[in-house]
Amino acid sequence: MTTFVDRVVLHVAAGDGGHGVASVKREKFKPLGGPDGGNGGRGGDVVLRVDPQATTLLDYHHHPHRKATNGKPGAGDERNGADGDDLVLPVPAGTVVKDGSGEVLADLVGQDAEFVAARGGRGGLGNKALASARRKAPGFALLGEPGDALDIVLELKSLADVALIGFPSAGKSSLVSVLSAARPKIADYPFTTLVPNLGVVQAGQFRFTVADVPGLIPGASQGKGLGLEFLRHVERCSVLVHVIDCATLEPGRDPMTDLDVIEQELAQYVPDESLGGRPLAERTRIVVLNKADVPEAHELAEMVKPDLEARGIEVFVVSAVAHTGLRELTFALARHVGEARAELEAATAVPQRVVIRPRSVDDSGFKVVRENTADGEVFRIEGERPTRWVRQTDFSNDEAVGYLADRLGRLGVEEALFAAGAVAGATVLIGPKDNAVVFDWEPTLVAGAELLGQRGTDLRLDTSSRPTREDKRADYADRRAARTAARDELAAERRAGHWATAKDEDADA
Repeated sequence: MTTFVDRVVLHVAAGDGGHGVASVKREKFKPLGGPDGGNGGRGGDVVLRVDPQATTLLDYHHHPHRKATNGKPGAGDERNGADGDDLVLPVPAGTVVKDGSGEVLADLVGQDAEFVAARGGRGGLGNKALASARRKAPGFALLGEPGDALDIVLELKSLADVALIGFPSAGKSSLVSVLSAARPKIADYPFTTLVPNLGVVQAGQFRFTVADVPGLIPGASQGKGLGLEFLRHVERCSVLVHVIDCATLEPGRDPMTDLDVIEQELAQYVPDESLGGRPLAERTRIVVLNKADVPEAHELAEMVKPDLEARGIEVFVVSAVAHTGLRELTFALARHVGEARAELEAATAVPQRVVIRPRSVDDSGFKVVRENTADGEVFRIEGERPTRWVRQTDFSNDEAVGYLADRLGRLGVEEALFAAGAVAGATVLIGPKDNAVVFDWEPTLVAGAELLGQRGTDLRLDTSSRPTREDKRADYADRRAARTAARDELAAERRAGHWATAKDEDADA
């Protein structure tokens, strides 16, 4: 059964915002007391937080879907809905958060370090908050926004100062067990260690951590064996210790060859540059010739030690079983770790320059993109505010739709559509490409620029709705002629006997 997981794909969804409510205050003798609809509550966030008690991502491997609670809707009498509870997910220190494309979103290092993976949606405004001097009693409210929903990748990269690397069964787990209080599984078969083991080492007053990385074999950087899966745990280590088995009986194995093979694998592994990691080939190197308690191994170690030192590498001959050479190794590791920490402190002591990027004065907060699709030409409006406004609109309420049109008009969307070449009846899309709201655009704004003719002229000045004196006289003459023609036609019909007046009927009687 799996007990250690250092990489998972997590599906997180923040809570949706609660809807606002449209309500009218009703009291005795006050049937229409004005709007009193409350606002909806905010949806809960999904937060990743470092927990010292967490050591693996196993829980998220078994339960990868996590969702925060939704905000409550508003109510009448100006009662706002409750906010949704944030969902806090504990992760081990050293967890790296990436998106689906592999881009690093956060590097969680340090006690209580946290990252908001998904933000909850805003609650919708009730009609009380929407009331204004122009709209004193809104008959609508805004809907709550949906929360973020996305897939993130969690990778655990151990926070160790020293990494013990080498072939399987080289004695790395045994060395960790005698240097620290860690108790890893130890056996005499390859790949006994299936997970990284961390131990705390005390050298006088100095304390540092050591990680036992599962055995590497040729081709580990291309995915062979277990090396590639756990090389990420070496990225944060400042000192790399080659643990070489001097008592191995495998053909083709000797200390110099083992060192060259592992060095080649380290050189081919590319650490994550976004985390500021240096290439593994640039880390401090120490060689430990292990199993010196075996006479033949001790002789071999003493034979190859000068050759290794000639390469500029510090070499220690130790025996994890006999506990020989461990004190010198411990203090040498402490010295190198202390130097690495001092360099890191000096680098981080440089004050970071604060860069302020103010918003441009001509930045409208949206843009109109003209696209040609299989269904014809469309105009897509991209921007955070128009997208949010559309999400908050109840399209079953005509007044809410009118309010949306007013907001878009004040933002300058219609002028931008005119400038992009849109005409009445054009297809306009607002929102993300996979879930956009489609409109058949009907302009409601008539700006002067659309009425101007050629330069130096104005079509608005060519016509006038005020009649002249000659127009009035002609209209009066037309009306008099029409009345005269109507009288003559009636008189002719009466003489012809088509109809008679009441005076004619009395005379006939």
